[in-house]
Order: sequence, then structure tokens, then C-alpha cells
Amino acid sequence: MKTFNFIRGWLAALLIFFPSSARCMTIQEEEELSQKFMVEINAHYEIIHDSVISNYINKIGEKILTVTPPQNFQYRFYVIKEDVYNAFAGPGGQIFIHSGLFEALENEDELAGIIAHEISHVICRHISQQMEQSKKVGIGALAGVAAGVLLGAAGAGAVGSAAALGSLAASQSLMLAHSREDETQADQRGVDFLIQAGYSPKGLLTSLTKIRSKQWFGKDQVPTYLMTHPAVEDRMAYLSAWIDANPAKISRLPRHSNLVFNWTHTRLVAMFGTEKDALKDFKSWVSREPDNVMALYGYGLILARTGNRNAAVDRFREALTRRAFDPVLLTELGKTYFLDGRYTEALGILQGALDISPDETESLFYTGRCYMELGKFQEASRTLESLLRNTPDYPDAMFYLGSAYGSLGRTSEACYYLGRFYYIRGDYRNAALQLEKALETTPDPQKKAEIEMLLEDAKKRHTVKLRESETRRR
Repeated sequence: MKTFNFIRGWLAALLIFFPSSARCMTIQEEEELSQKFMVEINAHYEIIHDSVISNYINKIGEKILTVTPPQNFQYRFYVIKEDVYNAFAGPGGQIFIHSGLFEALENEDELAGIIAHEISHVICRHISQQMEQSKKVGIGALAGVAAGVLLGAAGAGAVGSAAALGSLAASQSLMLAHSREDETQADQRGVDFLIQAGYSPKGLLTSLTKIRSKQWFGKDQVPTYLMTHPAVEDRMAYLSAWIDANPAKISRLPRHSNLVFNWTHTRLVAMFGTEKDALKDFKSWVSREPDNVMALYGYGLILARTGNRNAAVDRFREALTRRAFDPVLLTELGKTYFLDGRYTEALGILQGALDISPDETESLFYTGRCYMELGKFQEASRTLESLLRNTPDYPDAMFYLGSAYGSLGRTSEACYYLGRFYYIRGDYRNAALQLEKALETTPDPQKKAEIEMLLEDAKKRHTVKLRESETRRR
């Protein structure tokens, strides 16, 4: 059902723009659609709101974008917590990679290759082209096209329905040639971008090799990346031929360190991978290399995640003796103290991390939470405001900022941020309740207009949910 709930909501958003006949979207329409698309993503999937991981993947995306033509969209890059091999581009410059695929990658060239390919899909306006094609295949096939583009977001195990596969097969039979052309074009543009940004296209080839080796996930299950990105064998052949034909271009590429990739990958596996496997692997790594800071870091993360906070503190402290004043290590130590209820100690360590790296998102978040636990709501609100200025799409920060404002008696602002939090999380009933209160007390006309728009959409979405629930009961 998770698959169909997502596709149903996404198709509803599509039909707002294509009520009777399809046409190619304008830039403004695609941007508006991207906002609705993001609401559906947040409602059905867990985006990893981790500053280290998010900042890293966005820096790679931004590095590639520096060599592209001027863009109409503000690109954003996200990691979805799903143990599947997939990546996809949404409307309006939104790029998503699943944590399962990120875990399988081994270096920055591979990750950059995946990201460059998805950026190329956006630059080539392939989503808009598919909407244009829907005029020829009809609205029924449009549903299948949307499923074909986005099924990967649902996870491998969710797709078992004959109805879904039937719709998908019907539409894909009409769209397959176009999709293959899209993949070829995205690879051609992607290779150019990679070379100009200083990355080797060998990374895209080796990442596709990994994906191809995991084509099927189990009986009657659809391979996610291969469903959303067809003709992977042709793509691999093209990339191999290009690499063989251009040895000079590749030899001139600068050598870059994979240190940041390795730290980020370690964090991803420890914090969002399978707990049992991560605990076993990091314990074994530390046993083999007791002085390895990265191994200590990963082991500390998984120990804290599994509730063994005293042992986690020991590992972080060991790592800090070898890499003193590292803001990421300090943040994790402070966060662990916070989770253990040691708020004053946590606050001191987190403030030390912020002295070194003032915009560190995770440090700001837990500093704000420490202030709240210590009853310092004014300081909490200022800290969380700073976080949201730099990272506006951090739902948990919205929740705690709303809570801090509530404790300060700033009802209008409290309801506004709580309303936004519930809206992003897909809890439209509570979103509407909070936004109605915010609307009653907000003096700012511009803020009122924003709240009215959110409130109207939240009410519509709540009504749709009620109707769907009633239909299921029947």
C-alpha cells in the first residue's frame, strides 16, 4: 500500500496541472509541482536530515552544477533512508539517492557519477518531455509513466501488485524508446559534466556494475534502479567505449582524496544501516585497527544508536585524542551526553563544536535542545532560528522551535512552525489546526498569505485522506 499511497498522491498533484489535456510544463509550474512532490516524499519516506551527510551530498551536487549551463532551478540533494539501490530526479531540481545505493558505493567518483546522471535528467527536462508525451498516450498511461519514473521511491518489497505492473507495462511499452533515449542523453551530458568537474566517468561505470549485479531483490519484486533507469547494459557499453576512446582526458583528471567520502560513508552505515551488521562490522574493524580514528568514530556511532552510550563516549574520546578539536567528533560526544540526560555537559561540548564550526547543523540542533531541557527557551529559539536560516527543510528543528516559542508565550510563531512541521510530515489534520491558530494571531500580511496557502492545501489533503480511509473501510 505504501507504493500506491505515494503514487496516488503524486498523480493527484500531476492532475492539478494537467486536468484535461497534457502539455509541457513551464519552469514555474515545475517549481510549484516540486513543492507538492516534496510534501509527498516527506509524508511517505524518511529523508535523512543529517548535516554531515546532507552537506556532503549537496557539495558534490553543487560542484557538478558549477560546470553546467545556467540553471532555472535551485537544486537540492537528499538521501532517503531505504535499503534499496536507487536514485532519481524529481521535478524542479530535486535529486534523491537511496541510502542502500550510497552504502554500496566505494568512492566519490561513483557517487558523483550517479548525481551527475540525475542532474542531466533535470537539465534535459525529461520530466516535462514525459508529460508532453502523455498527450499521445492518454491519462491512463500517464499513471503508468509516473509509476515508472517514481516506483523506486517505494522500495523493492512494496511492488507486488498485478494492477501496478499491468499499468506500468502498458505505459512502458509506449514510452520505452523515449526512456532509452533519455538515459543515453543523460549519460552523454553527465560524462561531460563529470570531466569538467574533475571526476572520472569510470565511477559511473563501476556504480552501474554494482547496480546491475543486484538486479533482482527477491521473488515477484521489481528491481528499483533498473525500473526507473532502463537499458543499463547499453549504458555500460557506451561508458566503456567512451573511456577506452578517451584515455588522455581521463589521465589529465586531478587526483582527489576520498577521505571525506569515507567519513561520510562510515557515518551513513553506522547511523542508518542495519544495526546488527553495523555493530558487528565496526567492532571487528576496531579490533583489527584500534588506533584507526574512522573505525572508532563508526563504532561510537553504532554504540550510541543501540543505547550503549557509556561505551560510545569512550570511543569518541579515544578518537578525539587522535584528532583533537574535530567538530564532528565533538558534536557526536555532546549528542551522546544529551541523549544520556547530561544536558549541562552536552551543552559545553556542543558550544565548543560551534566555536570551531558555527554553522554545524547537528551542533545547532542539539544545542537548541539542551537549552530547552535546561529551561532556557530564549536561547533555544535563537539557536534553532539560526539553524533554520541555513537549513530551512529540517522538520524536527521546526517542531522544537515551535515548542520553544510556545514556552515563551509567542503563540502565533509557535503555531506557525508546528503547522509547518505537521504539514511536512503529512499530518494534515494537526497542520490545519495549528495553521488556523497562527492565522488568527499573525499580524504580518505576507505571513498571513503564506499561512492561508498552506492551510488551504492542508485541508484539501486531509479531506482526500478521509475519503481514502472511508473507501478502504467499505
